[in-house]
Amino acid sequence: MGSACIKVTKYFLFLFNLLFFVLGAVILGFGVWILADRSSFISVLQTSSTSLKAGAYVFIGVGGFTMLMGFLGCIGAVNEVRCLLGMYFAFLLLILIAQVTAGVLFYFNMGKLKQEMGSIVTKLIQNYTDGHEDSLQETWDYVQAQVKCCGWVSFYNWTENAELMNRINITYPCSCKNKSKDDSSILPQTGFCEAPVGNGTQSSNNPDEWPVYKEGCMEKVQAWLQENLGIILGVCVGVAVIELLGMLLSISLCRHVHSEDYSKVPKY
Repeated sequence: MGSACIKVTKYFLFLFNLLFFVLGAVILGFGVWILADRSSFISVLQTSSTSLKAGAYVFIGVGGFTMLMGFLGCIGAVNEVRCLLGMYFAFLLLILIAQVTAGVLFYFNMGKLKQEMGSIVTKLIQNYTDGHEDSLQETWDYVQAQVKCCGWVSFYNWTENAELMNRINITYPCSCKNKSKDDSSILPQTGFCEAPVGNGTQSSNNPDEWPVYKEGCMEKVQAWLQENLGIILGVCVGVAVIELLGMLLSISLCRHVHSEDYSKVPKY
């Protein structure tokens, strides 16, 4: 009966490690996504924010290390190598402590990240140049067009752009264009656009006459980030639960191997 329980423990540990390996690949993938993404707000943040870059490298490191531990755990479980099982338990404990520490630090730095987001976008809007090919500008234009918002707090953030406000005619950011259902005009989503000239004379660029979305992007972007970071944290919690179960199974199997016949352990 005891031998049957040990076999069940061994193969359960193997399955847990296989799942552990897959989740490690998912965490690594999140890190690569943060660094490689060029079509969402993450691109703006990771180019300008050292905190997010550091977080991406942490995800890549933890994900790669988790995959390695899953691989070693599979070998240790199948071959009942006590040394590998002991190392596996110790490294799982270290990873778990690192995850809890990173989670606490992330929680207490959420406010700082939100402030950093605001300053990054505000600076980007102030320095936005019409006709200049820049990945950050193109990404922010994409965000405004897709999310249907304008500026950070409101569309008035664009009044801080000197080039835009120096225009004589009614000129506005193209990506902020409020496209109604019956509006079939095709406008570029980058740079500045001029509104059609009416019958009256226009001597200044009045932002109240811009045909743009009035709502800022702050709340929508923060909600988007919160949703995506929630998915990442959910995966991390799932990994932590598997880590705890893996630690329990590995220490149980390790204690059993200690009293077993070592002739079945591979010799290296």
